[in-house]
Amino acid sequence: MVSASDRARDIGIKIAAKYADEVDRDARFPKETIDALKEQELLSLLIPRSLGGGGGSLLEVAEVCWILAQYCSSSAMILAMHYIMTASMLEYEGLESWPCLFMMRVAADQLLLASATSEAGIGGALRNSICAIKSDGTNFTLEKDATVISYGAQADGIMVTARRCPEAATTDQVMVALLKGQYGLERTAQWNTLGMRGTCSDGFKLTAKGPIEQILPRPFAEIAAQSMLSTSHLLWACVWLGIATDAVARARSYVRSEAQKNRNGTSPGTMRLVEATNLLQMMKANLLLGLSDCIAAQEDEAKLMSFGFGVAMNNIKISASQSVIQIVNHALMICGIHGYKNDTAFSVGRHMRDALSAPLMINNDRIMGNMSEMILGHRPAKGLMG
Repeated sequence: MVSASDRARDIGIKIAAKYADEVDRDARFPKETIDALKEQELLSLLIPRSLGGGGGSLLEVAEVCWILAQYCSSSAMILAMHYIMTASMLEYEGLESWPCLFMMRVAADQLLLASATSEAGIGGALRNSICAIKSDGTNFTLEKDATVISYGAQADGIMVTARRCPEAATTDQVMVALLKGQYGLERTAQWNTLGMRGTCSDGFKLTAKGPIEQILPRPFAEIAAQSMLSTSHLLWACVWLGIATDAVARARSYVRSEAQKNRNGTSPGTMRLVEATNLLQMMKANLLLGLSDCIAAQEDEAKLMSFGFGVAMNNIKISASQSVIQIVNHALMICGIHGYKNDTAFSVGRHMRDALSAPLMINNDRIMGNMSEMILGHRPAKGLMG
């Protein structure tokens, strides 16, 4: 059987790379790539085999995101966000539970899941909601003014956060799984941005209704702490690593082409390429350590909920989002005007614009502000290994 990484690379080379510039230029959904991912059953890679999925590990889906990002970062970010939503559904036992039945349908029909966590009035504060679930004991209704729903118009389902009931505190949240046909979307803002243009992250007023079993039984605070935040930081970082990887590859090709033109076989960009390669290696090592820590924490609930783990995951996000910009900038300096132009084999303009979104996705300043209290409550490690 062909591995998930090989399938992703084949899609990247044959499809994602072919349409990446057009997707970016026109700010359109990368339908060809997403259709290919569905055809290759990569949308269900993280779902257990017992539920009809691929039974892939976090490391496997991370590699798929990294590979795809080297060809089209918008496509890779869409896939990463889908995997993040999938991960939030995987903590339930019993094949007859609604979340498990939902995952079976996602796997069988290769449904693409989006999320609606942002809201007018709270900005990017993930752990707060203004909208609230209204329930009659059998069915629920929900209205949300979502400032951003990435690929909301193209998704097959949307995971929505809301207050548990109209009387609940803003932090007393639940997550609701909605399928197309159960919700309506009225566009309120269009996604016309510097980078990540193909994610089509428009704003919408969302209205929904459905049976109450589609309200996930665990509080959203637990979902966020135990799976969503760590998975988000790690898979986003994989996308950014993919952007940086391709930028360095283009810079390396440029240096080689220039060296072949020079009699002494050198290029002015050689030393900067060494530095960029070193930064890329450090970025990758930091991410791999984070993935290893997360996989270990999934078997240790105390570690999963610890201050130290939260600090480590936040640091992964902050450092990766800073490193990708620094590395792409090195690639731009190496390639010079050929990297600055949009019509050369060494162009890194799209890479730079996409990379600049990284510090803004859950704004780094917000994360560092939240981490200030966590740092004070965290005891430094006594040994080198932990």
